[in-house]
Amino acid sequence: MMLQGRRAFITGSFQGIGLGIATALAAEGASIVLHGIADEKAMTKAEKIVSSLIAKILASGPIDILCNNAGIQRTGLIENLSRDTWDDILAVNLTSYFDTMKLLLPQMKERGYGRVINTSSVHGLIASVEKAPYVAAKHGVVGLTKVAALEYAHVGNAETGGVTINAICPGWVETDLIEPQIQAKVDLQNGDRAAGIADLLSEKQPSKRMSKPSDIGAIALFLCSKNAHNITGASISVDGGWSAQ
Repeated sequence: MMLQGRRAFITGSFQGIGLGIATALAAEGASIVLHGIADEKAMTKAEKIVSSLIAKILASGPIDILCNNAGIQRTGLIENLSRDTWDDILAVNLTSYFDTMKLLLPQMKERGYGRVINTSSVHGLIASVEKAPYVAAKHGVVGLTKVAALEYAHVGNAETGGVTINAICPGWVETDLIEPQIQAKVDLQNGDRAAGIADLLSEKQPSKRMSKPSDIGAIALFLCSKNAHNITGASISVDGGWSAQ
């Protein structure tokens, strides 16, 4: 039970990648604080409640591991996107990450151990059309991760585990969110799920295999270990070769 006695706060953790990370950490003994906002309209106001949320969490004990995973996505050409759409996506996908890090990193510093794992995306490394706000936010997450990693690299030591800040950059991950896209391709392949997934991925992900939320959880779990004390400021691609092209 590598994380026995540790406490993790995971945003956007009721499903998908966030739930995969929560499951992996819980299996190693971590106490988990789940988080999610079901009402999309409320997401635009998320940054306004972060401070009170963190205060309530810390009142019942410290946070050792912060996994920023909350995100929203809307697509369209730049000329057709509204400023409100831009603001909403940047607020949830980037600004909220800054807010939680600002509030939680100081108390990690005091104890000499802390892990921040930011869910970026392959779109934090490369671009795709019709995703300007999302790509901008995910690139911002990678940059924010690097700066924070430098600012806290000196904290702690190999024995305490130090404070590290890293980003995971997934490509296609098999979640409920993209199940309709998968099923449409499966139908075209006469019910062959593997062939349908390969068809969906053929344009961008060379492995033609999707990751599962548990795959991302396993990477997050390793980053939480003391052995990972010198992995900081990294952007770890989990994209089947997408960003290598």
